Formats: sequence, structure tokens, C-alpha cells
Amino acid sequence: MEQTIIKVDHLKKSFGKQEVLKEVNFHIDKGEVISILGSSGSGKSTLLRCINLLEIPDGGHIYFHQDDVKSLELNHYRSKVGMVFQSFNLFDNMNVLENCMIGQVKVLKRSKEDAKAKALFYLEKVGMKAFANKPSTQLSGGQKQRVAIARALCMEPEVLLFDEPTSALDPEMVEEVLKVIQDLAKEGLTMAIVTHEMQFAKDVSKRVIFMDQGVIVEEGSPQEVFEQTKHERTKAFLHRFNN
Repeated sequence: MEQTIIKVDHLKKSFGKQEVLKEVNFHIDKGEVISILGSSGSGKSTLLRCINLLEIPDGGHIYFHQDDVKSLELNHYRSKVGMVFQSFNLFDNMNVLENCMIGQVKVLKRSKEDAKAKALFYLEKVGMKAFANKPSTQLSGGQKQRVAIARALCMEPEVLLFDEPTSALDPEMVEEVLKVIQDLAKEGLTMAIVTHEMQFAKDVSKRVIFMDQGVIVEEGSPQEVFEQTKHERTKAFLHRFNN
């Protein structure tokens, strides 16, 4: 039986009068890679931000291993459910290594020696170990995103959420970041990825979700969603991307 790590139950979120999430039900099982598709404003990023409690839901519940996340200590929860942002969110006043160490030392209370060893291990995994002592401001966009992924991995999360990880990158840098995520998928890391990269979603996902106007319109295997599409809204969205 699949082990559900995160369960979202009747989630609602509004910004002013705009209802962004409407009774969304969603779950992430251990070892799954889920791609979340949809037009801008469909609620995809808000769903991830609610799961990570960067936005506080207006209704419904989010459970982490049966525990309501509202009852959990926030930093501890976020260390288990990591997030990689489209704008990298590295600390400009730190070098690459320091960016990957700070969360481990402050949140996980690891010694600096252990945090450094872990940081170098994950920087090597994403191909950025040689840049360990470089200021984060001197990196390209693709390099920054790979460091951001390494930083998230240093916390050894159970789930990693990616919010459009390639949308701020130049086209030639997209491939290097997608390759890192693809390798993590092969290793069995549990991930939910908001993406506009359709081929990537087809290739790496166990499950694909299409959102529109704050609801999940369609979900299934990549084959079901891309090739046996049931809903007109999904068909129209995919048609735009395929032409």
C-alpha cells in the first residue's frame, strides 16, 4: 500500500475577493513524482505555497503523516517538506557553501563540520562542488538554481516542492536544472513540481495534475493526461503547448 506523506483536504485560499483555490483535494505518496500543470493564475503555485505554509489556507486541512500541519513546529515541518523557488532565494551575503550550511546548523542543529560535509556531498550531486566558495551573486541563473536544490537537499526532506524551477532561467540553462531534477526522480525522491515543461512532465512524472481556475480538472498517469485527455479545458491547454 502507498504511504501518503501529504494529504490536502478541501483546501481553500482567497486573496481579497479572488478565490484562488476552491475545495482542492490532493495527496503526495512516498516515492511519487507529481507534475502540476495549468495556466498562470490557475492556483498551482498557491497550492504549493499553502502546503509549505508560506500562505495560510482559508479553509480545509493539510496533513503530514496524519498530523494536521497547523499543530507542527513550523521550521521542523519545513525541513521535512522542502521548497525550491523560481527565483532561487539564495542569501546574497553568503557564498555557496554557507547557503547550504545555514539551515542545517540553525534548524537541524547539526555541527558546522557535519553541515559542511553534507553541503559538499549535495553540491557535488548537483555539479556545483567546485563553486563552494564562490559568492552566490556571481553565479548564473542555472547555477543558482542548482545550489538552491542542493540547499533544499541538505535538509534531507521527505518531500521536495518545486515552484516553476526553470521559469526564471535562460533557455540554455533550463536543461541543466531539469537534468538534476530528473536524476533525483530516478533516486526515488518524492517531489511535486509546478512546471510548464511538458516533455519533462511526461518523462519524469508518475502522476500529472492539471489545474484550472482553482480546481483540479484532471489527474492521472502522463499517458492518461497527455494522450487520453478527458476534459476540454485540459485539451485546450495542451493544444496551446503542442502548437
